[in-house]
Amino acid sequence: MKEQTCCFTGHRTIPQAEASRLNAALSTAIAELVQKGVVYFRNGGALGFDTAAALAVLDCKKRNPHIMLIMDLPCAGQSRGWDEKSKAVYNFILESADEVHIHAPHYYNGCMQYRNRYMVDHSAYLIAYQTADFGGSAYTVRYAQSQGLTVIRL
Repeated sequence: MKEQTCCFTGHRTIPQAEASRLNAALSTAIAELVQKGVVYFRNGGALGFDTAAALAVLDCKKRNPHIMLIMDLPCAGQSRGWDEKSKAVYNFILESADEVHIHAPHYYNGCMQYRNRYMVDHSAYLIAYQTADFGGSAYTVRYAQSQGLTVIRL
């Protein structure tokens, strides 16, 4: 399964001017991986890039019903504190996903990093939207590289 699996990492904030280009690049990258035999797409369920990536997988699934969206949530209640629109999109994604895994019953310091490492450890590919050399996305990209994943930077 690992060789047929891709995960995602990226920033929670996407500049409006970047959104269209990023969505097109996401769709292209996912479609190319599906053509290479990738079936499983692991997603962390965060705001921003994770949301865009999950929606892109669901769109690709319309043409490729055999692919699967697997949500790897860091903790229960991840959307607590989000605005209503973001919660509605999040709930739509969770309802549409093929599998939902909740890695911890509540938030704790480090649960996001645990979730990211878990996704990398169970994947052969990583699609990344990383614009800074620090923070969670940069750490996840470095970890994925150290584990031998093919990293696709958007």
